[in-house]
Amino acid sequence: MQLLKKDIEKILKKAGLDPSAAEKPPKPEMGDYAFPCFELARKQKKNPAKLALEMSGKMKPSGFVKEIKAMGPYINFYADWQKLGSKVVREAIEKDGDYGRGTKGQRIMVEFAHPNTHKALHIGHARNMTLGEALSRTMSFAGYDVVRVNYQGDIGPHVARCIWGLMNLDLKEPRENRGRWLGEVYALASEKAKNYKVELEIKQVNKDLYAGKPELLKVWKKTRQWSLEYFEKVYRDFGIKFDKYYFESEVEDPAIKLAKKLLKDGIAKLSDGAIVMDLEKYGLGIYVLLTQDETPLYSVKDFVLAQLQDKEYHPERIIHVVGSEQELHFRQVIKSLELMQSPIAKKEYHLSYGLVNLESGKMKSREGKVILYEDLKEKVMEKAREITRQKNPDLSESETEDISRKVGLGALKYDMVKISPEKTIIFNWDRALSFEGNNAPYLQYTHARCCSIERKAGNAKSAPAAQQKTGRPGSFDASLLTHEKEQPLVKHLSEFPDTVERAGREMRPHYIATYAFELCDLFNEFYQHVPVLKAEKKLRDARLALVDAVRITLHNALGLLGIEAPEKM
Repeated sequence: MQLLKKDIEKILKKAGLDPSAAEKPPKPEMGDYAFPCFELARKQKKNPAKLALEMSGKMKPSGFVKEIKAMGPYINFYADWQKLGSKVVREAIEKDGDYGRGTKGQRIMVEFAHPNTHKALHIGHARNMTLGEALSRTMSFAGYDVVRVNYQGDIGPHVARCIWGLMNLDLKEPRENRGRWLGEVYALASEKAKNYKVELEIKQVNKDLYAGKPELLKVWKKTRQWSLEYFEKVYRDFGIKFDKYYFESEVEDPAIKLAKKLLKDGIAKLSDGAIVMDLEKYGLGIYVLLTQDETPLYSVKDFVLAQLQDKEYHPERIIHVVGSEQELHFRQVIKSLELMQSPIAKKEYHLSYGLVNLESGKMKSREGKVILYEDLKEKVMEKAREITRQKNPDLSESETEDISRKVGLGALKYDMVKISPEKTIIFNWDRALSFEGNNAPYLQYTHARCCSIERKAGNAKSAPAAQQKTGRPGSFDASLLTHEKEQPLVKHLSEFPDTVERAGREMRPHYIATYAFELCDLFNEFYQHVPVLKAEKKLRDARLALVDAVRITLHNALGLLGIEAPEKM
């Protein structure tokens, strides 16, 4: 719709009106864009409907604008979809994998994943990683220079708890999956820690770790590496490659020094032996930086982290993808940075997302009441294999496994990113594993259907795996796409660049998911009612071009969500 918007802007500017006021109307019959006359009528002391009629009569359609007419207090603009449709379909095919790509130039840092070592990854981490990667891909595609970073908690009470378990529970070390096993050790130790004596012992382990006790450091380094290797395997499932890893252990000493400096400078103060930020008058309470025994908390560590990130990458914005339970923490961080007169305060942004809960209630890793990521993946993959074999019994085992992996991981990721981030997900196995409705398998199947149509038409080069252009841009007439099921599809294709731009600007990758689902619905409506391969040659070529444009756009949209698009299902 960008081409249409530009033509509408020219017409409105020529009439002395502000183009930014133009908006999309709720119904197609109201036009493709509408300009409200309320504010202008108020200034000129005229009736809005009469003013709209008067001004629309002075405007002349041009470019991709076919008709301009007043409807109540609005000036409505109608596109020449025969002309614009040809441009849209041709542009999608010519740009292929770049269709929808924008240019912004700003450097944005996205911090996400940040799991704690010595603990297992669960379904809540899956939402964080899916959201963070989808946001990174979407913003990058929208034109931003995106830096992916990961801040991981590799010290603290949770680590001490796990190490205590390793040293006291007489457990047999497995040969494989040791990273996940550490999570089991942590859960067992947490259960034992209900005993006050054990809790005191764990606290002593924590103090000894901070003090650098050699035998504990040796265990810590070895087990920390197990966790990091375990995390990397999971990151690969999500297609994540980080530009930088930050660790809590790295900011420990600088955090202590910073807390003391803030006290010396009068920005922080002492309270019962602890160094704190008094944020009471801002409604943010007392923010503890350094405890009485000089243990730095997350607060001051995040100050140091922000300084490091800004110094190393100079981003214009730092987006922290973190659960909604940390909203107060980030408000306190940002307010503290403001009081420190740090310019970083204006760069910090907390992208809050709702947690993933079980139907029985909130997940609690200390009690082991979690859906572990590996268990979820295994069950999703098992279901995907079953369905793939039913639909394609002639596929080889390797082909079945490849499609099952794409479908299974796609179903998991889409369930995590298809809704607005702030909404809580009440996780349900049946819903997550459903292969009907608004989910990845439906979108992937639509993509596979497009590929199948093109294969049947003899356009094998258009297969997305080959990433080759079809050579059709000069051999079809998209102005023939006038069927009532074709026009909405063409119009929706034209909106993809705008959707990408908006999703990047507003940091809402679920816009891409909604767009892709609507595109699939429109395409399947089209395919159900409009013959493609059996149409006469010119119309057949035009409709095949439309199918190809849909395939390309859907492939790009799924890619932004980190979901692969199979050619067969």
